[in-house]
Amino acid sequence: MFNDENKEEQLKPLADRIRPKSLDGFIGQNNIAGKGEILYKAIENNNLFSMILWGPPGTGKTTLARIIANHSDSKFYQLNAVSSGVKDVRKVIKIGKNRLQRGATTILFIDEIHRFNKAQQDALLGAVESGHIILIGATTENPSFEVISPLLSRCRVLRLHSLNNNDLDSILSHALEHDTVLGEKSIKFERNAREFLLDSVSGDARKLLNALETSIDLAEEEDGQIKITKEILRSALQDRTRLYDKQADYHYDTISAFIKSVRGSDPDAALYWMSVMLDGGEDPLFIARRLIILASEDVGNANPSALMLAQNGYNAVHSIGMPEAEIILAQVTTYLASSPKSNASYMALQNAKKAVKKTGKHNVPLHLRNAPTKLMEEQGYSKNYKYPHDHIHHFVKENYFPKDISIKKFYEPTKLGRESNIRERLKHFWPERYKDETDKKEES
Repeated sequence: MFNDENKEEQLKPLADRIRPKSLDGFIGQNNIAGKGEILYKAIENNNLFSMILWGPPGTGKTTLARIIANHSDSKFYQLNAVSSGVKDVRKVIKIGKNRLQRGATTILFIDEIHRFNKAQQDALLGAVESGHIILIGATTENPSFEVISPLLSRCRVLRLHSLNNNDLDSILSHALEHDTVLGEKSIKFERNAREFLLDSVSGDARKLLNALETSIDLAEEEDGQIKITKEILRSALQDRTRLYDKQADYHYDTISAFIKSVRGSDPDAALYWMSVMLDGGEDPLFIARRLIILASEDVGNANPSALMLAQNGYNAVHSIGMPEAEIILAQVTTYLASSPKSNASYMALQNAKKAVKKTGKHNVPLHLRNAPTKLMEEQGYSKNYKYPHDHIHHFVKENYFPKDISIKKFYEPTKLGRESNIRERLKHFWPERYKDETDKKEES
């Protein structure tokens, strides 16, 4: 027979029922919560500090805050940034100030702190600085962008990572064996169903436990045993929130992985990350725009056709739309990834910009100026200009730099793809600038 307390416990979600109350039962995040690590020592020695817990959903941020509350002499208050405002914050700060005067500390845990605006975050500054409260903020977003710098400088950022399958499996086993509700049931996974569940939750323990609980409700009991199949798990997971969020860190991390895979000449990895983005609902035109930039920055003159293909790909994606547009994106992605690479044009631009900033702007030599009027012609504009097309190979030796600066070489063509032809042409026209190292050694 259950008492009222046990009945109340049964009504809680599984994720809340099995939430560990100490670090001994906490699974994962050994980088901060493992024995001897920063958070472990802080809790063990009751030497707490203001912190931002940053990590994906379901990685233990709230659980760690609750563990701190359980093992601290401090008074613990919890607010959610979605439903709370400055008034709620100031109320806790006032309590904290009064308690500090009596030698007692106060912890304020703010879930989803990234949803607080600047004014709301500003309200925390003085209290954190003076020690009226110990702030624990939890966020799924990069605090560098979402938490104001003055507040961030007063807190330590502790990074949490998505749980691996071993961690998730341990959490699953713990739930099946020790939960007050599930422990009384005989639950069996069909072959590969357990692995399917672990692979489907993107390192999110809460999603794992919610899916398990839903699956048990969906499954039929036969001969006293509940059998969970892949089909049942798919039904339980069908409304799951994707890890990919076009406004969150994972969006920027994924496009970065995509670009670096193309730049690294790995078409297979590039297609994988492209599929992650499209599956997450990413705008295909965003991907197409990035490919245009990459075609110029990373392929460049090693394959000048890459830029044309990328631009045509963008136009085609715009005209066709999804889902067929993904075929076009796949073609452009594999082409760029498989092309020879050169960032020489990009680096030449950076070198030229540095030179302009360093030396400033100089007058344009008269022979390079335009002379659309007779007066300008009389002033010497365009005088002695040598028209290249009047000469053999349509080239004539000329100084196109300002007279008062030394001639620079910004562009260093590679010997890859078609850029090798460009290099040889420039070496022929400007030998003093484009000599190879072998040529210089022969001269010396």
